[in-house]
Amino acid sequence: MSKYNELTIAKKLIKFPSITPMDAGAIGYLSKQLRQLGFTCKILEFTDKKSKPIKNLYARLGTKSPNLCYAGHTDVVPPGNLKDWTVSPFRPIIKNNYLIGRGANDMKSSIACFISAVDKFLKKRAKFKGSISFLITGDEEGLAINGTKKVVDYLKKKKEKIDFCIVGEPTNPKKLGEMIKIGRRGSLSGLIKISGVQGHVAYPHLVNNPINTLIDICKKLKEKKLDNGNKSFQPSNLEFTSINVDNEVTNVIPGSAKAQFNIRFNNLHNSRSLKKKISSLVKKMSKKNKCKFKIDFHVSGESFLTEPNETIYMVKKIIKKITRLTPRFSTTGGTSDARFIRKISPCLEFGLVNKTMHKIDECVSLKDLKNLTKIYQNILEDYFR
Repeated sequence: MSKYNELTIAKKLIKFPSITPMDAGAIGYLSKQLRQLGFTCKILEFTDKKSKPIKNLYARLGTKSPNLCYAGHTDVVPPGNLKDWTVSPFRPIIKNNYLIGRGANDMKSSIACFISAVDKFLKKRAKFKGSISFLITGDEEGLAINGTKKVVDYLKKKKEKIDFCIVGEPTNPKKLGEMIKIGRRGSLSGLIKISGVQGHVAYPHLVNNPINTLIDICKKLKEKKLDNGNKSFQPSNLEFTSINVDNEVTNVIPGSAKAQFNIRFNNLHNSRSLKKKISSLVKKMSKKNKCKFKIDFHVSGESFLTEPNETIYMVKKIIKKITRLTPRFSTTGGTSDARFIRKISPCLEFGLVNKTMHKIDECVSLKDLKNLTKIYQNILEDYFR
């Protein structure tokens, strides 16, 4: 079995307990493997005051255009209760033709498949016109502050051009070949704090209960339909994720109340327009009830859409040829690092089946591993034809 076999690499990657923000040696291992394939590798470590250092990798083979990039992440979510697993999460095991381990699905196996595909491609085409690159981060599952976002900034400063990028996230709901992601909705989170006047419950006329105002605001925001979606995106949705009143007694009306929310928004909005709408509504209702307010916003990413082009249709054709399924273009799901990469390159997302990602006994079928490697190899061959 080749040292660049997708199963061999996947098993080795899973053995690194790279729970965000820990690298545990995963980036160094990938750098070594890619150097042996002829890549020039740069390990980029970023940090800031509020977060731990994160290792990232940018590797490139060739100096000419076009530059086809593969993007992925080596960090994984915590395994949870180890007693619930049938195997040790970082000691990958094959059972019933499935590779089981944390990261098997999201998304170490996909990285392994692309490396294996590159190895097979180079054995056929040692000389090709263009470049192949890898953009690998250790900060996708966490805050995503010191990961792909900063790598993209670094590449822009270095005037490093990527002509097209494949993000290897697990995109398929049930079967390999069902779905290609060509965009994502944006994500805006907010914390609303309403301040009133604290006092005794027996004297409501002497207080101003902030809970009443907050409830009215929450109700109004939920009633307000953001949009009906469009041909590329599902409707935007606002969901409250917590309501908090720091009060454990029953005879005191509290002085403040808070509510957290998140909006997943399509390309009919942007974060600025949504902030303006929400701030206006909260201000109006707070003023009406003679309360003070404060809103803290956090934008994880704007919505984006990559219009299908020649490369995307080529990928779709290859997927159909190998899986015998016609993949549909989609913008569903949460955010991904494609939201950063799309600022410097058109991109799509295609990887494994996502049924077990983040779950106990996370796994991938060996058949899917082989077929994803074939798909990636065919993409390389057609892209550099």
